Amino acid sequence: MTSLPYNIRPNLAGDYPKIDPTALIDPSAQIIGHVEIARDVFVGPMTVIRADQRGPDGKVAPIVIDEEVNIQDGVIIHTEEGTSVSIGPKTSIAHGVAIHGPCMIGRECFLAMRSTLYKTTLEDHVWVGMGAITKLVTIPSFTKIPAGSIIRGNPDALSLRLVTDTEREYMQMVWAANSRLRMDYLELREKAEAIRQSAGEKTDSKNP
Repeated sequence: MTSLPYNIRPNLAGDYPKIDPTALIDPSAQIIGHVEIARDVFVGPMTVIRADQRGPDGKVAPIVIDEEVNIQDGVIIHTEEGTSVSIGPKTSIAHGVAIHGPCMIGRECFLAMRSTLYKTTLEDHVWVGMGAITKLVTIPSFTKIPAGSIIRGNPDALSLRLVTDTEREYMQMVWAANSRLRMDYLELREKAEAIRQSAGEKTDSKNP
């Protein structure tokens, strides 16, 4: 555990993040405590994912990020004492989103820039529009929350419409673009590591 980067560190309860080696975590992101990140996840610059508040039993509930989720710049994910956050596969979380648990987010959802979730459940394929706020609500699958909306509970969700085929295609396009970005960064990192190793070998050969 001592070899973890400075930006990936335990909480005060001693929980260390568990991060699949295929995930790409930007060096400026902060991953703290009881966080579980699955394969092929992308975490962009200046994001904070922090699981550090103990529940009544003294334990910290996890923040679980499933495979192929992309989390863009400046996202904040945190949770209340003893509660968790889970984010389903292939979900896209855009710049500046705030997620404060307890929250459950299904698979292939799309959270647009500056949207905020508090004590919210999103079922699968939900679109949360730019700057929208949701709290104390469950949003059914394939629902679109318009930009700037404030959804304060389940009654507010009754007026929401379904995501169109065009919007679903856009959600997929956003996810695919960020998946490619993750792979490009990984390729660049591998090339840089190969150059460093080659340079080190040349230095060693000159200094027997």
